[in-house]
Amino acid sequence: MTGTYTIAGVTVNVSTIYDGFHIFAGDYVSGGEPDFFAATSHDDIEFERSQPGGDLCDDSYLEALAVFRKISERMPDYDSFLFHCSALSVDGFGYVFAAPSGTGKSTHAALWRKLLGERLVMVNDDKPMIRAGIDSAEVYGSPFNGKHNLGNNIHAPLRAVCILRRGESNHIEEITHEKAYPFLLRQTYRPYDKSSLAKTLALLDRLKNSVRFYELHCNMNPDAAKVSWEAMSQ
Repeated sequence: MTGTYTIAGVTVNVSTIYDGFHIFAGDYVSGGEPDFFAATSHDDIEFERSQPGGDLCDDSYLEALAVFRKISERMPDYDSFLFHCSALSVDGFGYVFAAPSGTGKSTHAALWRKLLGERLVMVNDDKPMIRAGIDSAEVYGSPFNGKHNLGNNIHAPLRAVCILRRGESNHIEEITHEKAYPFLLRQTYRPYDKSSLAKTLALLDRLKNSVRFYELHCNMNPDAAKVSWEAMSQ
């Protein structure tokens, strides 16, 4: 199967064996001229099967992962990178929550949805793209939006990145880009290609010019959303 899709402003022509990716990416179909091409093989599927948890997935889903990996490898050429987080837009501005798996980033995003109602639109609950300019950044939806399928083909100027930590009480503080950087790097897709990896590191460094960084120690009570929203929206 073949289709053309635009993700984070980049248009990709995708050729696959199965239809899994094309189902995931239905909201991103584009008629534009491709910036690059991505094609998969059985070897790509076997590589994804060798990754943690890959043996539990069918070939169509593994191939979709392979396509997304190929796209993520090329996105730094277009000033963008995949960032593992929950991303949302409130009043037209983007906010992202990043945390180790199981810490509760999706739960915290759900608390924001309950607090802010229709003012909030989910961008992506798992793997959005971030486009980093010299002095600005935007967060974009992508076809892979988590097990709850929460996301939209939208983008918003990125205002803040929040690192979540488990805590008995709710406390948030603004931190420096330097303090946030090691965790940001862990949550970022790091290309295998050395040139693309170098570009990704440079893009991460750019974020210090336009994005504020926070660390939130929180429980899962509704007050956690109020504490973080009041700090991050200033």
